[in-house]
Amino acid sequence: MTTGYLLKKTNLSDKELDEIKAAVKKAESRTSGEIALALAAESDTYSFWELLAANYVAAGIFVCLLPFANEILGLYRKFLWYVSDWTLPAFYGIATLAAIVLGFFIMNIPVLDRMIIPKKIQDKAVTARAFRHFSESGVYETGEHSGILIFVSYLERQVRIIADSGIAEKIPQDLWNIIADDLAGGLKDGNTKDGFIAAVEKCGDLLAEHFPGGKDNPNELADGLVILGE
Repeated sequence: MTTGYLLKKTNLSDKELDEIKAAVKKAESRTSGEIALALAAESDTYSFWELLAANYVAAGIFVCLLPFANEILGLYRKFLWYVSDWTLPAFYGIATLAAIVLGFFIMNIPVLDRMIIPKKIQDKAVTARAFRHFSESGVYETGEHSGILIFVSYLERQVRIIADSGIAEKIPQDLWNIIADDLAGGLKDGNTKDGFIAAVEKCGDLLAEHFPGGKDNPNELADGLVILGE
C-alpha cells in the first residue's frame, strides 16, 4: 500500500496533516514530554495466512469440479482432435494453480485480510511493529525518557500507545490504552484527523500533569504524523 493510497483511505489531506502537527506542538508546549505519531499501512505482510486461505479456496474449487469430470472431457473432445490421458489431470492442476494465484491476490483486499487473519496474530503483529518503530524512531532517546509513541496500523484498525520508561513509572498503561481505544474507534468511524487530535490532546493533558514544561523545553522529536507505507 503506497503512502498516497494510505492517506486517501484515511481521508488525510495536507491541511489535516498540518492540523495534527499543530496539535502536537500545542500539547508539547505544556509539557517536557514528547509525542510522536506514526501511521502504518499494515504491521505485517501476513503472506502465510493469505496463501493458506488461497489454498483452501483452491481446494474447494477442486472438489466442486470433480463431479464434472465427464462434462469437462466432453468439452475437450468437442474442440480438440485428440484428448490424451493427461488432459483431465492437467486441467485440474492448472485450474487449481490459477485458483491459488487469484485467491492470493484477492485475499490481499484489506477487509478479507482482517477476516482471515486470526485476531491474536494481528494483535501480536501490531504490538511488535509499534515497538520496532518506537526503537527505530528514537522515541526512547529523549533526555528525561519522557517520550510516547501513538502508533496506528490501518489494516488491523488497531492503535498502540507506548510510553518510555520515565513516563511508565508515573502513568499506568491502562490510561494510555483508554486513549488508544478511543482513537481506534474514531478511525473505524472515518474520523481520522479528529481522532488523532483528540488523542494528542488527551496525551498532552496526562503528560502536562506529570511532566510540566519548564523554561528549557527543547523539541526532541518530530511533531508531524509519520506515514509508514510499504
